Amino acid sequence: MSKKTLVKITVNGQQTLHAQFEDNAATQQLINQMPFTINMDNLYSREMCHRYGHGALPTKEARDTGYQVGDISYWPPMGSLVILYAQNGEVFDQQPIGHVDGDVSFFSGINSAKVTFALDD
Repeated sequence: MSKKTLVKITVNGQQTLHAQFEDNAATQQLINQMPFTINMDNLYSREMCHRYGHGALPTKEARDTGYQVGDISYWPPMGSLVILYAQNGEVFDQQPIGHVDGDVSFFSGINSAKVTFALDD
C-alpha cells in the first residue's frame, strides 16, 4: 500500500479543504514546495486550473484515464495542475496527484481563486 500525504487546501483564505496526495515524483516535488499559493482559474465548467507550463512536474505515472469529482491531477501538455469539481466523462492524459476529501462543488461559482497548499497537521 502506498503512503498518502495529508494536505490542507485553502481557497481565497476562507474555504478549507483536506486532500490526500499520492506517493509519486510529481507530488513529492509539490510537497517539497509547501506551503505555496497559486492562482487558479475556472475552466470548462469542471476544473480549477493553474498552468505551470509543460515539463514543470515529473510525469512517469501519467496515463489516459477518467477522473472522479475531487481528483487533483496534472495535465502534462500544458503543465496544468487541476482540481476537478464536476464530471463530464472525459478521459485524458493525466498524472495523478491526489483527491480532495469533501465537497468541491462550490468551485462552480468561482471564476478565479488564490489557493494555498500546505501540509495538513
